[in-house]
Amino acid sequence: MDSHSGPLRLNKHLALVLGVSRREADDLIASGATAINGTPAVLGARMNAADTITVHGEPLAATPQHICIAFNKPAGYVCSRRAQGSAPTVYDLLPAQYRSLKTVGRLDKDSSGLILLTNDGDFAQRMTHPSFYKVKAYNLQLSAPLAPLHHQMINDFGVELADGPSRLTLMPLNDTDKTQWQVTMHEGRNRQIRRTFAALGYTVTALHRIQFGGYSLGDIKSGEHKLVDIQ
Repeated sequence: MDSHSGPLRLNKHLALVLGVSRREADDLIASGATAINGTPAVLGARMNAADTITVHGEPLAATPQHICIAFNKPAGYVCSRRAQGSAPTVYDLLPAQYRSLKTVGRLDKDSSGLILLTNDGDFAQRMTHPSFYKVKAYNLQLSAPLAPLHHQMINDFGVELADGPSRLTLMPLNDTDKTQWQVTMHEGRNRQIRRTFAALGYTVTALHRIQFGGYSLGDIKSGEHKLVDIQ
């Protein structure tokens, strides 16, 4: 906690410790997820250094503790905090103490694989801003074998999309099945890989992220996570 000797606004403390915005801290309070000394907190609540603060029933650290987890997202889940239609959210699969973390970038509902979640806003900025040049790698399945001409086009020239050229690097995952590829990219535009192949007449039937910057999925099983160091 900061050095302020008097009562501190609870939403400010939550924002500092969890690495969330004041609005998100207010949402946690309004939802009933936060308590002061066992009593549900209300908007505008203040707290003292000796108070015990809990979020989703878990004690909150007294000082900010930046953490990051690597999570293997299953297909069919969204990365938002709220379910979208019949699609559940990845937060349903996380322990209560991690449900306040923010996703570092996103995977669409139909994609699976590595996502990072953190309460460190600076780290999230470093991982997602285009100026920091983070490599991402995916394994994908196509609806039909990729023609050699299209392979060369994507690798050497890129494919023009409505929001600009898409440049990907492709490597076959095996020598015989030309529907299975590993894709490496340095951008992260919305559904960029799917749109790139769709422009050439293919459907991406499965998309699985295996690398994001210096982080790899490794042996994390679908729907599970592990704590990782912040780089």
